[in-house]
Amino acid sequence: MSYRTHLLRADKVMARLVRRYSLKAIAPAKNPLEELVGSIISQQLSVKAVETIAARFFALYDGRMPSAERIVRTPIPRMRTCGISNAKVRYIKNVARAFIAGRLNRAHLMRMSDAEVHHHLIAIKGVGPWTVEMFLIFALGRPDIFSPGDVGLQNAIRVHYGKKPTPTFMKKLSARWAPYRSYACRYLWKSLDNE
Repeated sequence: MSYRTHLLRADKVMARLVRRYSLKAIAPAKNPLEELVGSIISQQLSVKAVETIAARFFALYDGRMPSAERIVRTPIPRMRTCGISNAKVRYIKNVARAFIAGRLNRAHLMRMSDAEVHHHLIAIKGVGPWTVEMFLIFALGRPDIFSPGDVGLQNAIRVHYGKKPTPTFMKKLSARWAPYRSYACRYLWKSLDNE
């Protein structure tokens, strides 16, 4: 059964979102370092703020994603000029060092289970559950990830389901969407124009 068919049957609210919005296919990221850097920049920021900061970050490197080695060599004050906090600069450098050390690489990440990816990434200081969840959805294209701590999802659930997004309610609700919870999240984000 396709994700669309499954979600049309999951509940009336989700069925309405599925009929109203279309989703683009997500191909696994060619550069997982870029995706992780983007997720760290995105932590606790609006979409507009992220776009501005990310553009400044890439401008430091001639508009391209730098190598892990170049990120590590970039002085912290220079990276701070993009609007990235001191803590996030350190987190980005931690991720870059993990790639340099060989603890992370695209082929290895693609073969890992969701739980293994979580275990490897969460061990890097500055990579929390939300960052891992975004990476699993948008960098690896995993179909069954739910991000209960995501404020956008909480807002969308509050708006569309008319209930407070408590952990218990969200767990029960998202269980209906399995094994396609990533797609349900994307429909909810799309409904807020926030994907």
